[in-house]
Amino acid sequence: MGDLARIFKAYDVRGLVPDEFDEPVAEAVGAAFVEVTGARSMVLAHDMRESSPVLADAFVRGARSRGADVVHAGLGSTDLLYYASGSLGLPGVMFTASHNPAQYNGMKMCRAGAVPIGGDTGLTEIRDRAAELVGVTATPTGSLIEKDLLPGYADHLRTLVDLSGIRRLKVVVDAGNGMGGHTVPEVLAGLPIDLTPLYFELDGSFPNHDANPLEAANLVDLQRAVVAEGADIGLAFDGDADRCWVVDERGESVSPSAITALVAVRELAKHPGATVIHNLITSRGVPEIVREHGGDPVRTRVGHSFIKAEMARTGAVFGGEHSAHYYFRDFWFADSGMLAALHVLAALGEQPDPLSRVVSAYSRYHASGEINSTVADQDAAVRRVRSAFGGRGEADELDGLTVSGDGWWFNLRASNTEPLLRLNAEAADETTMTAVRDEVLDLLREVQQ
Repeated sequence: MGDLARIFKAYDVRGLVPDEFDEPVAEAVGAAFVEVTGARSMVLAHDMRESSPVLADAFVRGARSRGADVVHAGLGSTDLLYYASGSLGLPGVMFTASHNPAQYNGMKMCRAGAVPIGGDTGLTEIRDRAAELVGVTATPTGSLIEKDLLPGYADHLRTLVDLSGIRRLKVVVDAGNGMGGHTVPEVLAGLPIDLTPLYFELDGSFPNHDANPLEAANLVDLQRAVVAEGADIGLAFDGDADRCWVVDERGESVSPSAITALVAVRELAKHPGATVIHNLITSRGVPEIVREHGGDPVRTRVGHSFIKAEMARTGAVFGGEHSAHYYFRDFWFADSGMLAALHVLAALGEQPDPLSRVVSAYSRYHASGEINSTVADQDAAVRRVRSAFGGRGEADELDGLTVSGDGWWFNLRASNTEPLLRLNAEAADETTMTAVRDEVLDLLREVQQ
């Protein structure tokens, strides 16, 4: 199956252009998408990468060749595509490689209502059928409608979070030359916000820094600008603007776990007793705070497909991940970095305290952050760690190995794509967290030798 087997991942499509992902492949996937989903109509958007318009047009040709009508939204963020799929009731495709380097591109696919398509929900079938269709061309019979969905997207988000009464805020936004530069001005227009934009020029070569706010080096410019401008808050978006990272007025990063807890409290105020989803490596403070505010916390594996499936199963009002993905029932159970940002702006602007004080109420523990170790024999390493911690805490294997002791816990799980073990540790005090973290890392190093 050649390149198709390499570029079709568990939840999306991603590959090097043109070596692995080119126009004939995109056209074949377009035809296969329509055949597998049975779509009579669909919606499509793309990011600012140089290859995105060309690949998107090829996909459209394939989809139309199978008789599907295509609504082409043009430039958009991934959550704009989810808005389009939800509001129009159509299956959709977003052309993006998110935070990956410039030479990559890819696709995120969903059914009507922004229901994700993954390996076990149609993506494998699309891959297999597309492999049969590469190089096969047919006359397009479906129609093509170009539609600007950005104003509707912005209006919809503003109906979900009321910012009309907030105090005036100074906000620095680093779009990383990604799609936040396209969506943020529209969403924040008319609000009591003084906006300082960083890298809003759409440029898929990412000339200033990678559009990946999970890497600390990519936050440096935002942190400096927040302090220099005397801003109240800084926001950083990834390439397709579905993730948002928050920086406080001191230029300090705010943990996504604290943002998860903050947004959860706001959603529980509107929906008392509702369920809130959190993955197993978010802070233990999240389920504690959810319970304290009358909610029902549900713990899941890491990964958006698990979060979205559990949200749909439980009817959860909100879900959060350590990776700064935030999911909303009011947004078709899909993730939206912009919607999370609006919640934080509202929470900040509705009261007089600085953001550092606001989020301190949601930051209870000391966390290691995610630490990656290259380990050839991952199973042997995990067995060694499990044995070393035997009898010192409760262990479970929902996703990798989690061991929870008195005031501390850690999770050790394998990467799906690399010979890496990912460690997250947390404790009530920094000394304990450091001790647990270092003990696990020492055990991993012994296996490596």
